[in-house]
Amino acid sequence: MDQRVSTPASGFRRASLFAAIAVSAAILSAPAVSRAAPADAPAGPAATTPAAAKAAVKIAPDATTFTLSNGMQVVVVPDHRAPIVTHMVWYKIGAADDPAGKSGIAHFLEHLMFKGTKAHPAGEFSSKVSEGGGQENAFTTADATAYYQTIGKQQLGTLMAFEADRMEGLVIDDAVVAPERDVILEERRMRVDNNPASQLGEAINAALYQNHHYGIPIIGWQQEMQGLTAEDALSQYRRYYTPNNAILVVAGDVTPDEVRRLAEATFGRVKVRAEPGPRHRPMEPPPLAPRTVTLADPRVTEPSWTRNYLVPSYASAKPGEAEALDVLADILGRGPTSRLYSQLVVKDGIASSAGAYYSGEALDYGSFAVYAAPRGDVPLAKLEAAVDAVIADIRDNGVTPDELDAAKRRTRAMAIYAQDSQSMLARIIGTAMATGQPLDAVQEWPSRIGDVTAADIAAAAAAYLDARRSVTGTLIPAPAESRS
Repeated sequence: MDQRVSTPASGFRRASLFAAIAVSAAILSAPAVSRAAPADAPAGPAATTPAAAKAAVKIAPDATTFTLSNGMQVVVVPDHRAPIVTHMVWYKIGAADDPAGKSGIAHFLEHLMFKGTKAHPAGEFSSKVSEGGGQENAFTTADATAYYQTIGKQQLGTLMAFEADRMEGLVIDDAVVAPERDVILEERRMRVDNNPASQLGEAINAALYQNHHYGIPIIGWQQEMQGLTAEDALSQYRRYYTPNNAILVVAGDVTPDEVRRLAEATFGRVKVRAEPGPRHRPMEPPPLAPRTVTLADPRVTEPSWTRNYLVPSYASAKPGEAEALDVLADILGRGPTSRLYSQLVVKDGIASSAGAYYSGEALDYGSFAVYAAPRGDVPLAKLEAAVDAVIADIRDNGVTPDELDAAKRRTRAMAIYAQDSQSMLARIIGTAMATGQPLDAVQEWPSRIGDVTAADIAAAAAAYLDARRSVTGTLIPAPAESRS
């Protein structure tokens, strides 16, 4: 993926970064695809007990954090299995912070960060990474923008020096803005305008978030993207790309002392330019009615059905709620043994796929989604009724002890597997801390999952799997002549 191309800006299906631990190590791939869950971890006698479900598994147990004198947070995740490092800089500014009428500016600035500084012309940083055998990229989310490289540990100081330089020396003028604006417009055409599923995803988000900026595409609306200027980008850069609004995560063959020394010599010399201040975002009114969005397009060959519920995120939920939603998503729709798959695909034979996931990584709100695709010519109305029946059963009758235990075993197993990817750990930690969660919230996540009870799941299902909190989307084929 080219470094200027961020992750898809209008995901139709997204997975929570915490939930992704229980899905696969593919967390660094684009969040617009659904992911199949792995098979259950082997269950020995101890694994069937509540104590085993709460076994002392931690995410990145050796990770530590400190703060530089200019306010930049630093997290170090030691991993000495290979002489490589993943270096990620997170800025607490995302698309949901875009000023009114300037949608897409956070994502646009991400692109412009590769255009060179006063000290290093465009392409020099990328060439240095490539020469060292490394890889780099960047992405924009609703709540943060991040830049990362993976390379041999001996290059860490060089990465820090380059990244610190573009934190304060970026050159933004009309000469770089005009062509890069064309790039992001083309990116929108490729990823959204030419993709009916992405278009439906935008429509669902706009209906789910009626007032909050999460309803605005991360990549932006085309008519507003066309008007983005150098001054718009400079305004964002000067206010938000300052060390006191940034988090550095270094995972790999390093020690905290090594990282501290290098960070103080590079990032520590960057002066604070501004105080970004609190994020003032419009909140959602209480949802009062279910909403439905249908997109008919001749490019669609197979219909599909999805429903998103407005729910809390890990950052905004009451204690235990987000964890209950994660376990609920596992039981309801993660993998071939889940309620939805077992009923719709295996028993009834009316769906070719079915599942659920919880997206809880955002600052203000999360979403809980269920989806299905019909088998053959099964009507979507019949598919929807079958999904509703499964949801009603789990909401009214709860989950079984065996289901709860199996979900915790899967989660515990994948929390262990997550340790194999330093990039995955860096992204999980960065996402959590960029939305205001402390490091220990990430580390203790498996333990909190172990605390979830059947009563917690029943309460979460009753509170949030309410049709009035939902948007149902359908994607259907249409004759070519009907397309406007």
